[in-house]
Amino acid sequence: MRISEKKLNPSLKSQIKKTLAQAIGDLHDLHETDRFLGDFFTESEYEAFAKRLAIAYWLKKGRSYSNVKNNLKVSSATIASVQSKLDKPGLKMILQKIEAEEWATQWAEKIKKFVRK
Repeated sequence: MRISEKKLNPSLKSQIKKTLAQAIGDLHDLHETDRFLGDFFTESEYEAFAKRLAIAYWLKKGRSYSNVKNNLKVSSATIASVQSKLDKPGLKMILQKIEAEEWATQWAEKIKKFVRK
């Protein structure tokens, strides 16, 4: 039996999930976060989490299943699984943060071009 199939005491489960969330929240910057995630997860685990976020982002941007499937090399079932979570508050929040960062970066570039003129 794999470790993930064994049932934890609900109180312990809650505690260790909060500890993980706190540990990630305590990371100071992108470099620290990437280093932790790269060391903590296997390469395939890290890639799977990153792909799931990319699926959510691309679906929110209106990309088709076939586009997502072909570009990210994921199954329709994985896309459907992520799509079913698009209305979850936590996923909505992180997608809003990604879009805000994207918006800020685009405007920073526009301002740099304007200032250089």
